[in-house]
Amino acid sequence: MTEERATQMPAPDVLQQKWLPVWEKLAPFRSGDLTDVRPKKYVLDMFPYPSGDLHMGHAEAYALGDVLARYWVQQGFNVLHPIGWDSFGLPAENAAIKRGLNPRSWTYENIELQRTSMQRYACSFDWDRVLITSDPEYYRWNQWLFLKMYEKGLAYRKASNVNWCNSCQTVLANEQVVAGLCERCDSAVSKKKLTQWYLKITDYAERLLNDMQQLEGVWPDKVLTMQRNWIGRSVGAEVKFQIEGIDEPVVVYTTRPDTLFGATFFVIAADSDLAYELAKDSAHFSEFEQYLEQTKKSTEIERLSTDRAKTGLSLNRFAINPVNGERLPIYVSDYVLADYGTGAIMAVPAHDQRDLDFAKEFKLSVIKVVETGEDNPAETFVATSGDGVLINSGMLNGLSKDAAIAKITEFLFEKDLGKAAVNYRLRDWLISRQRYWGTPIPIIHCDSCGEVPVPENQLPVELPDPTGLDLTPKGASPLGAATNWVVTKCPKCSAPAKRDPDTMDTFVDSSWYFLRYLNPKLDSAPFDVKLAAEWMPVGQYVGGVTHAILHLLYARFFTKVLFDLGFVNVTEPFSRLLNQGMVLMDGAAMSKSRGNLVRLSEELDEHGVDAIRMSMVFAGPPEDDIDWADVSPHGSKKFLARAWRFSKDVTSAVGVDAKTGDIELRKTTHKLINEAQQAVETYRFNVAVAKAMELVNAGRKAIDTGAGPADPAVRECAEATAVLVSLFAPYTAEEMWENLGHQPSVARAGWLKVEPELLVAESIVCVLQISGKIKSRIEVPIDITDIELEQLALSDYTMKTALAGVEVKKVIVRAPKLVNVVV
Repeated sequence: MTEERATQMPAPDVLQQKWLPVWEKLAPFRSGDLTDVRPKKYVLDMFPYPSGDLHMGHAEAYALGDVLARYWVQQGFNVLHPIGWDSFGLPAENAAIKRGLNPRSWTYENIELQRTSMQRYACSFDWDRVLITSDPEYYRWNQWLFLKMYEKGLAYRKASNVNWCNSCQTVLANEQVVAGLCERCDSAVSKKKLTQWYLKITDYAERLLNDMQQLEGVWPDKVLTMQRNWIGRSVGAEVKFQIEGIDEPVVVYTTRPDTLFGATFFVIAADSDLAYELAKDSAHFSEFEQYLEQTKKSTEIERLSTDRAKTGLSLNRFAINPVNGERLPIYVSDYVLADYGTGAIMAVPAHDQRDLDFAKEFKLSVIKVVETGEDNPAETFVATSGDGVLINSGMLNGLSKDAAIAKITEFLFEKDLGKAAVNYRLRDWLISRQRYWGTPIPIIHCDSCGEVPVPENQLPVELPDPTGLDLTPKGASPLGAATNWVVTKCPKCSAPAKRDPDTMDTFVDSSWYFLRYLNPKLDSAPFDVKLAAEWMPVGQYVGGVTHAILHLLYARFFTKVLFDLGFVNVTEPFSRLLNQGMVLMDGAAMSKSRGNLVRLSEELDEHGVDAIRMSMVFAGPPEDDIDWADVSPHGSKKFLARAWRFSKDVTSAVGVDAKTGDIELRKTTHKLINEAQQAVETYRFNVAVAKAMELVNAGRKAIDTGAGPADPAVRECAEATAVLVSLFAPYTAEEMWENLGHQPSVARAGWLKVEPELLVAESIVCVLQISGKIKSRIEVPIDITDIELEQLALSDYTMKTALAGVEVKKVIVRAPKLVNVVV
């Protein structure tokens, strides 16, 4: 029988109409409960934001996550693979403002649209475990967790300079500022002083760093590096500088206390509280206010730029250098940041380029204190900063950098002038947002009692109906204008009080959602502690690298807090992480403005779900970007039709003993399935697809020119192929399984048990080289000896011809794979 004789594979829309109702009835991916004896595997895709229908990026991410979830089901695991929506946030609110809609209506309409598309896309989700973060049943527990942190001193409110996006009219966490721009709208970010809520993530900085040891080799190195850099641990010393006219000393953090003798001036961040205190009673206060306003207009990236001209203002005050008593003139400048340490630095211009540029601009002295063999910075205006020997440094002269740091730190400690210290780039997580569509902060402000937590029995504090509220960004929380909502009674004294008008950063929602999936309908706790003990940590997490710092760092922080509170028994939420690349078009990110937007719905209509899923998986390693212009869904459709025809042509009975079939085909089948298994478990999904293609070729050849369609080994090959194909083309695989006489669903058919004896190769291809260059290849027995292999290689016709008249110096034999003749 030839493959041309089989009937045609049904059209994709026909398959969809046929199998979707079947899958809905069977629910093949419903995870088992605690009585299920199968080993557990928690596979999780980062949940989407419902900003519209699914796009090409979703198509890639869910195709990859599905390969893993389906694979572990086939391997006999009790797989938890849930889905939900990260549904609070600015896009919904902005869309509602633009269209004059309730953000809830816009959000939930999009959720239904995405849910339908996910089901069409045949995602292997457990649809009994769905959560939506904007449901009060969910954000009630955001508030509960906030209050637990508040009780432990991990949630607090303070006034400080915050990142402000004028376009979004809200504050941003440091992690949400990318290259000085708002990560949401790309507008320039400035500083604004506000009283805001923070979570004390800095208390966990050391653990966040140390626990990365658990993630080495199972998380991408790039992600771990990004998190280490963001946390930014440095070792140095805190040094006390006395300010003339002020009782309390100012503490400065430095990584180079050995250069203290080279400090020639003192710089304070213009937007720091200290700068204001020193300037407010001076004759230069008006000048200071002007400079402060100028500073606020600059982004942090601009302020830290080494190429930017240095500006500043003298305060006509002096700080005393604690090691030599020198009076250091104090300046305010924008190149020092208020949230770095105390917002003040000792300036050592000879060994820091920004300090040197400032010294040059203001004609300040430059003292070289580390001899590196380079020219004097006072003459070249090029700072030196490497290791060297200390000079012009009193007690430190002649010491190396490390020895000098140790000695000066000990001196500072003995004299109560400072101490060794560790500093972090990481800052506490600012969670207040001046927008409507988010979780209300469960705090009541009372004139008598101060901050009062909302009692647990009054949770959730639900959002008021936005009807009549002006949601247009104005820099103040819209909830503050909802008088009937914001005005309440103090839970302690019953006096009139007001609710906190801010909402939480939506990253709070996604910092623990993986725990809520364990029992999303639970109404007595945020999650079931017993289920968490059974299922956590997540065995496989799949999502984009864009979340390397924000979401992943916050989720790690929340997990450690929950561990300390006794709610979970793990300190890391995700044991394995897979980051997928982006889907591009013509080398660029897809967008309407570029004219290169590819709509997923149109691609599905034209090619069918399976062809798109297979193309996504086959395009390359998952971490690489995919250029859709280079992808061929037509090629995928041809292969799937060929696989379907292969299954259609098998004529042996269901249950026939494969061991009675063609041995060579069985060896090929087991070898390819074993290689596909290894490929899936190491994220080489494109290789697994290639193995499916080889299986179809082998089975087709056996039917057309070999053992024939009735051979039991042909059935074994076809069934194994259907199961493998089900990982990336479920509609086609289900048809193949039906063609082979089985009841649905192929999703639970089970992976072929590879027989080790069929993997033993009786022969192998040996490479023959002359002076390292390949000349020929020969097939040899796998147990051939070195002597036998050398004789066989030298008698090979190609080798004999090439070696004619040439002196052979030696023959290197590495049986059974290599012979290299050195001439």
